[in-house]
Amino acid sequence: MKKLNILLPVFVIAMTILACAAPVISATLVVAPTVEPTVQITRVPSTVQNLPDQVVVSNSQELLVSLYDRVSPGVVAIQVFTDAGDGLGTGFVYDDQGHIITNFHVVDGATDLEVDFPSGFKTTGKVVGTDTDSDIAVIKVAAPKEELHPITLGDSDQMKVGQTVVAIGNPFGLNSTMTMGIISALGRTLESEHTSPDGTYYTAGDLIQTDAAINPGNSGGPLLNLNGEVIAINRAIRTSSDATFGTEPGNIGIGFAIAINIVKRVVPELIATGKYDYPYLGLSSLPEISLKAQEALGLDRAIGAYLVEIVSGGPADQAGLISGSTKTDIPGLFKGGDLIIAIDDRPILTFGDLLKYLINQKSPNDTVKLTVLRDGQEKDFTLTLGTRP
Repeated sequence: MKKLNILLPVFVIAMTILACAAPVISATLVVAPTVEPTVQITRVPSTVQNLPDQVVVSNSQELLVSLYDRVSPGVVAIQVFTDAGDGLGTGFVYDDQGHIITNFHVVDGATDLEVDFPSGFKTTGKVVGTDTDSDIAVIKVAAPKEELHPITLGDSDQMKVGQTVVAIGNPFGLNSTMTMGIISALGRTLESEHTSPDGTYYTAGDLIQTDAAINPGNSGGPLLNLNGEVIAINRAIRTSSDATFGTEPGNIGIGFAIAINIVKRVVPELIATGKYDYPYLGLSSLPEISLKAQEALGLDRAIGAYLVEIVSGGPADQAGLISGSTKTDIPGLFKGGDLIIAIDDRPILTFGDLLKYLINQKSPNDTVKLTVLRDGQEKDFTLTLGTRP
């Protein structure tokens, strides 16, 4: 379990713990939440609105039971053995070739892996590719065809806040546990597992926030829509020092999962080459702009991605973008930098919007147009994306 540190004043959401395969430590954000599942009573469409509540509840329960029966055979427990100790995570079957998807932090440092299927079948696994930027790993197992039940991947871009989602995983070693919640927010950011040359962590973007109960051990497991399609991979939860079960942090209703559309871009490359390269701008930004920051920076708006650092020689530097350099009354915040308000003519409200577009739509060596506000004037810059070093 790893505590994700706050980067100031750049990027990120802070204090998150990975929902991982190793023993959990107390921190502010934790990796895999598990809580008592709650049954949601959902009214059916208008054509059957007059059905008694008992019928509606029965239909909802049958839907969830059917979903579990169809999907759970494809969710596996991953026993992880490392020199530092043993741990447990979750994964799910990607294809009938024996590829299993999980989190990178689940398998990080593993000397051996055991993959346990719900049927009771057990086998060893081998890591064939990892992505530290989005915290994804692919394991290959040798298993009979009848043990491999690939789970259908959905479209995370179609998900809306308020939609019901289901998590299946192995919280605290309780195999094949199912919990339910809603999508609480979209487009969140966290620190990645990839460090930059200066030792700071790059930002992972396009995460889905959910209140579905996920706890330590859920890491790498699927977050599903009610069609039984994977719309995200459970990665981390926020926790607090007083929300503990024994010595382990527990879920307080804020979890984070990697949007499946990222996975659909990354996993084929991991299987083919063992790695995936992310596009690189070479800049750092405030995650959001508060009214106090807006006033201190002399901006006419509190939306956009305000540049606090430009990497020397990087794509943004070569294109002519600038970061703040004049002190303000806010320690560590400097004014005079560019404010990115659009990328390829798509409006940017926060740094997370910029990151989501890059991760899902662009690759290294692609060109993008950034529209910035500089001294109150709009300027366009075209740059060629690099590869995260």
